[in-house]
Amino acid sequence: MEFDFALIVESVPKMATGIGITLQLLVLATIIGTALAVCTVLMRISKIPLLSWPAMVYIYIFRGTPMLVQIFLIYYGLSQFQAVRDSFFWIALRDPFWCAIIAFSVNVGAYTAEILRGGIQGVDEGQLRAATALGLSKSQRFIHITTPIAIRLALPAFGNETVSLLKSTALASTITMFDITGVARTIMAQTFAPYEIFISAAIVYLFIAWFIQIGVALAERRFSRHMQR
Repeated sequence: MEFDFALIVESVPKMATGIGITLQLLVLATIIGTALAVCTVLMRISKIPLLSWPAMVYIYIFRGTPMLVQIFLIYYGLSQFQAVRDSFFWIALRDPFWCAIIAFSVNVGAYTAEILRGGIQGVDEGQLRAATALGLSKSQRFIHITTPIAIRLALPAFGNETVSLLKSTALASTITMFDITGVARTIMAQTFAPYEIFISAAIVYLFIAWFIQIGVALAERRFSRHMQR
């Protein structure tokens, strides 16, 4: 089989038409999912069972099932119910873009909640005892001591989760979304050259992932600046 390098060079710019959708999915799902994760982790670390147990169940379900299944259940499954089609939510649920956003967001929320919980648990008890000795209240300790340290500890794993979400956005192409992978599939159908086309798509994904890793590294450096002095 002859390998066509020219087709790869020609296809990479064409993938740019799908970058916008991919970045929208990535950014919106990250923002919504992170907000959901913050609420979830606060419930998860609560000593009140009525708060902690629902959070544990939510995390278990969405971390334990494939994202593709979650996307199909939201996009294809919910539309089977007449009550859903008659509800206000149908405005979003009939749109594949918002179905993908919902699926990605709840998935990010579950994974990020556990990442944040790990960061909170990683805070040194000695620092908390020192804060207590200084007269800080429980809420003040959590806001001014636990939270900054937990964020710093969670940043590397959060960066990995963001890159993982970037790769997962390719699943949106299975519900008619023209993201990078969706555009690649269209070009492949026209050229019958899957190898070269998907190498082009991989190059674009790698380029975006590189920017994400740089951003996370800069954030880590900022949150760790006191340790570098």
